[in-house]
Amino acid sequence: MTSYLEWRPKSSDIPTGPGVYRWLDSDGRLLYVGKAKNLRARLANYFAPLETLHERTRRMVTSAAEVTWTVVNTEREALQLEYTWIQEYSPPYNVRLKDDKSYPYMVVTLADESPRVMMTRNHKIRGARYFGPFPKVFAVTEAMSLMLQVFPIRTCNDTNYRRAMQTGKPCFAGQIGKCGGPCSQKVTIAEHRAVVDKFVHFMETYDRSVADELKREMNEAAQEFRYEDAAKLRDRIQALETLLEKSAVVLPDSADADVYGIIEDELSAAVQLFAVRNGRVRGVRGWVLDKELDVARGTLVQQILQDVYGEQAQRPAREVIVPTLPDDAEALAEVLTEIRGSRVQLKTAQRGAKVDVLRTAGINAMEALKQYKLKRTADFVARTDALNDLRDALGMSEAPLRIEAYDVSHLQGTGIVASMVVFEDGLPKKRDYRRFNIADSTDDTDSIYQTLMRRLARLDEDEAAEPVDPTAEVTVSDDPEAEGTVVAPVVQQQKFAYRPQLLLIDGGQPQVAAAARALRDSGKEGEIAIAGIAKRLEELWLPDDPFPVILPRSSEALFLVQRLRDEAHRFAITAQRRSRKTDIHTQLSEVPGIGPARTKALIRHFGSVKRLREASAQELTAVPGIGLETAKLIVRTIGKKSD
Repeated sequence: MTSYLEWRPKSSDIPTGPGVYRWLDSDGRLLYVGKAKNLRARLANYFAPLETLHERTRRMVTSAAEVTWTVVNTEREALQLEYTWIQEYSPPYNVRLKDDKSYPYMVVTLADESPRVMMTRNHKIRGARYFGPFPKVFAVTEAMSLMLQVFPIRTCNDTNYRRAMQTGKPCFAGQIGKCGGPCSQKVTIAEHRAVVDKFVHFMETYDRSVADELKREMNEAAQEFRYEDAAKLRDRIQALETLLEKSAVVLPDSADADVYGIIEDELSAAVQLFAVRNGRVRGVRGWVLDKELDVARGTLVQQILQDVYGEQAQRPAREVIVPTLPDDAEALAEVLTEIRGSRVQLKTAQRGAKVDVLRTAGINAMEALKQYKLKRTADFVARTDALNDLRDALGMSEAPLRIEAYDVSHLQGTGIVASMVVFEDGLPKKRDYRRFNIADSTDDTDSIYQTLMRRLARLDEDEAAEPVDPTAEVTVSDDPEAEGTVVAPVVQQQKFAYRPQLLLIDGGQPQVAAAARALRDSGKEGEIAIAGIAKRLEELWLPDDPFPVILPRSSEALFLVQRLRDEAHRFAITAQRRSRKTDIHTQLSEVPGIGPARTKALIRHFGSVKRLREASAQELTAVPGIGLETAKLIVRTIGKKSD
């Protein structure tokens, strides 16, 4: 592979103004659309040496045969042109929405002669006013039912409305008291329009003064002995209070904001949108995005907002709060202002209640991304596909029904802990998880070698051992200085269980080479497959292979590999943090004046950690640089009393 694209244009030929660029393949198919403040500076990033590019970006530019650009006058024009082309051509490398459902909205058809209220998933009704999104259909119907008690407006369909207006007979919904439009023969078109305006105003503002006005009318009716009217008004007030109570108050009453929680990994991004109106969460929506390229967080935010307020025709709130502002935030705010018809502020939350709402949205997005991954890997068909895809990609003779993934965690070279997580049939088997304490290591490759040598040494003895009574108690040593120690959670049996078909190592070629050496030195070479998981999860490295295996973006195997890597990393970090609590280096670092050099001097003087812990303050002063007061602090920190 050459370091540069042979067909790349001269830098001097690329304009320096704002514009939109397009990558096309040899057949003229549009691969990717992007925008830039400075086209020359932006495209220079793509024409860097190929080995420095992210794998997905490298795949895109090497698939392309041409790049073209269109110069515009302003960043706003670039933003709008980019969005137009993305919607028209759906380039495969642009961010793609992977929403697995459409959300229901409450809509009022304001363009009609007599507007009606209804539940819909159609976002393109002309002249309509949308409220939501609602998480479930029953939430829409419940809100509509309560609102219609307070503001009775039309609910019947257009056919029934026209028939009723032509014949002078009430529509069926009006006959049973479920329609408050002119077709019910109870109000005129003008009177109905006034009620509709009140309906829309309340849904936009949740103004509590409406309840106060109804209470005043109820009291007047009662004083005039119109008890039936007073009872109807009382029921309306109760319905209104119920509706207000169902909306969670999160911000001051004047707040009108769309709050976005966005959590992403290398492959996907989860979005949670909290629609806050008058301080209340009026709608919640969540979806997942596919990321074909390694896009910046700001670019991702921009594309999400364009999709929500452009293609989906949702009206933005006065404030749009996002975790990260895009580079062209001002231009994007102008576009949102044009859509809304009044000024829109695009901002991040810095302090106060808005930060709390943003954090809550982020927590929900994190959970949504987790559930999205679990859904992909928990499905039996998806798991089968993942294992078969992995078998084919790695050239294995059979699907890896048992996979062990390894990761190493440490703190500046101390407290080294390696983790082993196990997936059987594509699902985690937590009782077989193991932790390995590494007493001394030169680097991560040495730690991987030591871990696998200890693991592989147990293969033969586990297979030859007699079955263990699952009800028997098993003691696993937790002495970090013991030879061959496996520090593990409490399990039913001490065996590692049966032989794995695949070992996944967190790392690239160096780590894979260390794992292959461990297999060779333990006499297991050729019996178990090995692969290294590159940092960005796009590449799987095999022993003695100069080029990585690239799993297809849509492959179920990629999701399985990602989950294995994440689980191994989580388990290693947890174990490393736990070990730091009892690590001698960590404890001594809490003593003023004791750094790495004096820690080494103390251990060297006493010969072992055990003797150091047992030493008295007077004995510690024999070490150069350790005074009596410091020695007393060391005794209080690491002595037997603190154990």
